[in-house]
Amino acid sequence: MIPITELAKKTGIDEKYLETYGKYMAKIDLNIRKELGKRKGKLILVTATNPTPAGEGKTTNSIGLSMALNALGHNTVVTLRQPSLGPVFGVKGGAAGGGKSRLEPFEPINLFLTGDFPAVSAAHNLLSAMIDNYIHHDHQPEIDLRRTYWPRNLDMNDRALRKVIVGLGGRFDGFPREDAFIITSASEVMAILGLSNNYVELKERLGKILIARSEQLDDMFAKDVKAQGAMAVLLRDALKPNLIQTIEGTPAIMHTGPFAN
Repeated sequence: MIPITELAKKTGIDEKYLETYGKYMAKIDLNIRKELGKRKGKLILVTATNPTPAGEGKTTNSIGLSMALNALGHNTVVTLRQPSLGPVFGVKGGAAGGGKSRLEPFEPINLFLTGDFPAVSAAHNLLSAMIDNYIHHDHQPEIDLRRTYWPRNLDMNDRALRKVIVGLGGRFDGFPREDAFIITSASEVMAILGLSNNYVELKERLGKILIARSEQLDDMFAKDVKAQGAMAVLLRDALKPNLIQTIEGTPAIMHTGPFAN
């Protein structure tokens, strides 16, 4: 593997915009966009393939294509979504390519990379907790327990948690109600992270998440429980894309992980 500072130099990224995570991974400061100017490159979008029994799909083809173009003399960078722990430990397996068409460092990428997935899970579950806290303290307008839409979140396949009852244990443990868990890749927070251009926009989008309806049937949003600021703080570093590389040293940018299916 090429040290990440050398890879960044090869890619045209000044070291002042790097936040290194060990020798072979780094985050890219969003302030780099002020120096990029007008885009000159061409975009090749790999939207869908029919995966083989060995799992060859969008990621594997994208990595192989980027390395092939580099071998032909083109200055190529591949951009990909992050793997989810659920599929990594399930039948599907990892999402960092395979064989001679893979990313490095392979194992860290398939696990937590630089911690973006845990940050999304924490921000998602923070909103869940703040909704329950809002209900517990009888804030106005009151949330209709039968019309609470925001689920909980876990980056693991666990069928037993798809539908649950929360709030059991007495009056200090909240109100009993139906709830659900979704995997981190399916979180609306993950989609918002991928769509946001900067921290201000991220905070604004988070505040507009529909969480429930009131007893008067009015829409209620994350900003109504004052959650968007704390959620944005948890996601501050996750907003920055990650710089890694393919097995042949082709630069790769990995950012967010909403389901691509």
